Amino acid sequence: MTLRRVVVTGLGALTPIGNTVEEYWNGLINGVSGAAPITYFDTTNFKTKFACEVKNFKVEDFIDRKEARKMDRYAQYAMVASEEAVNDAGFNMDTLDKDRVGVIWGSGIGGLETFQEEVIGWATGNGVPKFNPFFIPKMIADIAGGHISMKYGFRGPNFTTVSACASSTNALIDAFNYIRLGHADVMVSGGSEAAVTIAGMGGFNALHALSTRNDDPATASRPMDKDRDGFVLGEGAGALILEEYEHAKARGAKIYCEIGGGGMSADAHHITAPHPEGLGAKNVMLNCLRDAGLRPEDVDGVNMHGTSTPLGDIAESKAILEVFGDHAYTLNLNSTKSMTGHLLGAAGAIETIASVLSIKHGIVPPTINHFTDDENIDPKLNFTFNKAQKRDMKVVMSNTFGFGGHNACVLVKKLEE
Repeated sequence: MTLRRVVVTGLGALTPIGNTVEEYWNGLINGVSGAAPITYFDTTNFKTKFACEVKNFKVEDFIDRKEARKMDRYAQYAMVASEEAVNDAGFNMDTLDKDRVGVIWGSGIGGLETFQEEVIGWATGNGVPKFNPFFIPKMIADIAGGHISMKYGFRGPNFTTVSACASSTNALIDAFNYIRLGHADVMVSGGSEAAVTIAGMGGFNALHALSTRNDDPATASRPMDKDRDGFVLGEGAGALILEEYEHAKARGAKIYCEIGGGGMSADAHHITAPHPEGLGAKNVMLNCLRDAGLRPEDVDGVNMHGTSTPLGDIAESKAILEVFGDHAYTLNLNSTKSMTGHLLGAAGAIETIASVLSIKHGIVPPTINHFTDDENIDPKLNFTFNKAQKRDMKVVMSNTFGFGGHNACVLVKKLEE
């Protein structure tokens, strides 16, 4: 069968460095750090006292206060980002066939804050179970996609992907496949996360996964830097409207780019650590190129998973050299997590948006906070350190890797009519 082409026609973002796509992009190209002391709770007894929180966000500016109380923050973020994306796509809701529009969302954790609050309430109570009637529907990881579909009446395929930090990239790949296989014409896809909580920070600290650079949060996320000491936890949401090409053309839609392909793989190695030689990362990029029908030398850039962990950055760098060979030295590599922190299940969505916008604007966002080369990482690789670079970007890959060894990669490319 002939696979249908899929394009991107709408974007929405709510991030630690900007609450709209425009603000997010401006933060990226100007190298803005989103890390700052945590405001949500008292961090006195925590090893890490900072994170990349969403800033200046008032949910009542977007969602009726009564409705917002029925949603965990991760679902609120999803609603805001998806609204921007749907509006950006410019649909005529009166003529849109809503049976052919679906929602595939991603979240690695879901309503962690809701779960935390309800369990603490039970533990500190008198033993009588007085749970909020919305406890379960606020907490479950699939509810964000449900809320999005109910708001707009989208009745097509609807589910949530959960693959830790690869969740929203998996969601995008699923949405891409549902359209090209003919199961839908339009998909709202992306991911959201709100794990900057007592449980989230405490749990990741216990894993020794987070940076503890409390004296200088703004420079704590240091992908590929010798002195990196862990990732910085972020939060927010990213949404993309994927649409069948002819459907988009017929309604005169603005088209950002084309989705070229998606790849998936497993490390089959360790519950949290990457394969030391980057085997799963290598395979996922090769699978993505194969799916897109492209060669390694066709690629201009890779938005790396690049979390700023000691092992992860080395493994991914090795994998890029394995996949691209000498062409690796001509690539623009970058890690936007140096600015946004790690949005866990939402990382893939906001990083794919960054990749889409790098094609649109011909600018590669930087990897900030680089001070010292790591002797274990090839210094000839161009990680776009500290300053954005202008370049005609035709093909960009975006990597995301999750606990459990889940790897996902999506490829976006300039539209060729």
